[in-house]
Amino acid sequence: MGLFERWRGVPIKLTDGEFWRGFFGLGTTSGETVTIESALQLDAVWACVNLIRNAFIMLPCLVYKADGVTVDTSSDLYSLLHDMPNMDDTASDFWAMVALCFCLDGNFFAEKKFNGTRLVALNPLPPLNVDVCRDKRGARYYEVLEDGKRRRIAEDKMFHVRGAVLPGCDRGMSPIGVVRNAVGNALSGERVAGKMFANGFQVSGVLSSDQILKPDQRKQLGDVLGQFAGSDRAGKIAVLEAGLKYQQLTIDPKNAQMLETRQYSVEQICRIFGVPPVMIGHAANGTTTWGSGIEQLILQFTKTCLGPMVKSIESAIYRDLLSSETRKQMVVKFSMEGLLRGDSEARADFVSKMIQSGVYTVNEGRAYENKAPIEGGNRSIVNGTMTPLDMLGKDTQATPEPPAARAA
Repeated sequence: MGLFERWRGVPIKLTDGEFWRGFFGLGTTSGETVTIESALQLDAVWACVNLIRNAFIMLPCLVYKADGVTVDTSSDLYSLLHDMPNMDDTASDFWAMVALCFCLDGNFFAEKKFNGTRLVALNPLPPLNVDVCRDKRGARYYEVLEDGKRRRIAEDKMFHVRGAVLPGCDRGMSPIGVVRNAVGNALSGERVAGKMFANGFQVSGVLSSDQILKPDQRKQLGDVLGQFAGSDRAGKIAVLEAGLKYQQLTIDPKNAQMLETRQYSVEQICRIFGVPPVMIGHAANGTTTWGSGIEQLILQFTKTCLGPMVKSIESAIYRDLLSSETRKQMVVKFSMEGLLRGDSEARADFVSKMIQSGVYTVNEGRAYENKAPIEGGNRSIVNGTMTPLDMLGKDTQATPEPPAARAA
């Protein structure tokens, strides 16, 4: 059974505390019960969550040595975080699950598996099946519900990524659970729209008369007027007899405020996840929210949505996956440059500027593009005269003096 299947029909809770369940309740003002499954049925929720999930797939998690510059590919932690955290999931699958759980529940849990003292796997757990608890001494532990039975996991055996946390709470708050009323209103609007199309009075017009027609007359009249239906028969003139009058019926969704309600629900959901509406194909009145174009929207999305999530995950890795000794020996970071992989122009501009400013050597820039190093490419250069850094301030054009002149 997959992770999504284990979530089906489970009501969303803000935290694991009785206070918050009693304070916020589980229902909504619209009467809809919000669950993980029902929330994902909204196209705006799925579009926002899938956008963030896909962005995390493009971000490689790298392990650096203590200098924070050299990638430590020989580290055991590198193979876990960059390649395969466990036997079932690739790194892209794993970090996509982290983003998905972070957006929907505000928490991600993975049990740490050891071979002796060496960490060998991170096995993800359904977040709604995990309770964060404290014993009498205040030590934190986790209770996992598996096959109807509860199993306790010690704090040092769990990798826990949290979203927004209130003081005194060990569990992150669910973004959807906090604003469940907005999600419930959107679900209610979708339900009303569906019923309107399924059971609504969808006729183009009516014929009215003071006379009572017989069944065969009604059928004959319907056959006659049917000759004027369809776009290929537009412009024809129908002749009505026996005092019959035709009245056209139209249903104006704007008068019922149905379209406005559903459009506003999309914008509300985008605000929940911090996603610009235009990035999921919704542009209200053709306008954007930030900046002057799509590039500014993507930049704002990276800074205000992806950036904080990446920092939260990195902090959880520092706390749960590194010991007091390894914290001095390595640094774990996501490479945000992975988002440039599909944009060749932006990637070329980035590499060019990094080389010309002396940050990257030529060979480091070539390695970024998976190109083999070249001879003499390990020296740093700067823009302009492309002078090596170790030659700055020296007169490279001066002609050396002859030996006789130096002797005199």
